[in-house]
Amino acid sequence: MTTDLLCTHTDQIRPVKPGTEGCEECLALGDDWVHLRMCLSCGHVGCCDSSKNRHATKHYRATEHPIAASHEPGEAWAWCYADKLMLDAA
Repeated sequence: MTTDLLCTHTDQIRPVKPGTEGCEECLALGDDWVHLRMCLSCGHVGCCDSSKNRHATKHYRATEHPIAASHEPGEAWAWCYADKLMLDAA
């Protein structure tokens, strides 16, 4: 079941490419993290909320870019931070 119809931010999804192969902030700190999310507004790659740094959420709070997609092989889903909804991958 999709919840896309309830999300009011799907118009902000852009055809973006990832900015890096890993979490941009973790790489700068010398950390690495495997569970990655990519902002669908600008392509920023950040670590997920189960990491110690939660850079994907920090990116949303700093930019208000609402939708991030999993940046993991074999995963096809997105999350709207603003509406707190799981979406089918864009």
